[in-house]
Amino acid sequence: MTVQLPLDRMNTAEKLAAMEALWEDLSRNAPTVAVPEWHREVLMVREAEIQAGVDGFGDWEEAKDAIRAAVKK
Repeated sequence: MTVQLPLDRMNTAEKLAAMEALWEDLSRNAPTVAVPEWHREVLMVREAEIQAGVDGFGDWEEAKDAIRAAVKK
């Protein structure tokens, strides 16, 4: 199936809302989605960085707000 969105007619807020809706749907079905090997490797590196104290987690709502603010500039 090919999905065609009117990207040329969507503003940034609409595109972000579409991405968010897709992500929420994918997250609900996460256990049924196979993880590609390259993604598994990225996750392993990030987990190691968290364990080493090099990286950490941030609040998702704050991250979205920061992205939205950067896009508006």
